[in-house]
Amino acid sequence: MKIITQAAVGSGPDVIGRIVADQLTRRLGQQVLVVNHPGAGGLIAAQAAATVEPDGYTLYMPSSSALMVLPETHANLSFNFERDFVPIGMIGKQPMLIAVSPKLGVSTLAELIALAKKRPGEILYAGNTPGAIPSLTGDMLKQRAGIDMTFVPYPGSAAALQDLMGGRISIVIESGPGLAGAIQGGSVKLLAVASDKRVPQFPDVPTVAETLPGFEATGWFALLARAGTPDAIVQKVSGELRASLADAGLQEKFAKLSTEPAPMSPPEMRAFIEREQKSWIPVIRESGLKAN
Repeated sequence: MKIITQAAVGSGPDVIGRIVADQLTRRLGQQVLVVNHPGAGGLIAAQAAATVEPDGYTLYMPSSSALMVLPETHANLSFNFERDFVPIGMIGKQPMLIAVSPKLGVSTLAELIALAKKRPGEILYAGNTPGAIPSLTGDMLKQRAGIDMTFVPYPGSAAALQDLMGGRISIVIESGPGLAGAIQGGSVKLLAVASDKRVPQFPDVPTVAETLPGFEATGWFALLARAGTPDAIVQKVSGELRASLADAGLQEKFAKLSTEPAPMSPPEMRAFIEREQKSWIPVIRESGLKAN
């Protein structure tokens, strides 16, 4: 079996995919391999996954940004996520973190919002590349808080953190794996976590929703199959995925990647995607995001 992913080899999502693949290999009794198709915001991977035979031997692990952004930025996609794929289940979630340079002089999200209102457009923030969940989290923050900050794209958190420490930007929005070392080292100050509740890794750090009620922004990874895959196969893999996510060894590995296992049945996964679309699509449209 194969799992197609948009993640680059060695990236956090790639590692997550390989952890899951190893678990499924043991549970299904056959080799499960990760196949990487990075690039174009997930479009290359989605196109590859949309053309496979619906026999259950090739699955698809998209990131949340692909499912939300591609239909909004590409008018003539050769595939349709809802029509051409069926959900197997959720793999895990990564809440977005909002961290600032200690030099910015703010200690809370409320203070950051107040400063941004005093200095519209002057504060520079990084959030990966346009259309990624970190950059969209920045868009959501600006829209919900009524502030204006300037987005500076970076291909990854390492380069953004280097510029933050050099004083060229003031804010980084990223998931835990990209910021954990800098937070622990004190080079950035974590202001808020964009999850629905406080997270175990940072129990004293408030959620964004404690300042902006209802605010939630998480990256997540799902497992899908080509539409037409026999339901017996979908249900079998879904059950083995949920069992894998309950494994203590997997949970320990996920914790090191600041990823929360989030088991869901196929119907639960479909309902979750629909809720995420309702949350993110207005943000994407208001941001004016276009295809590269």
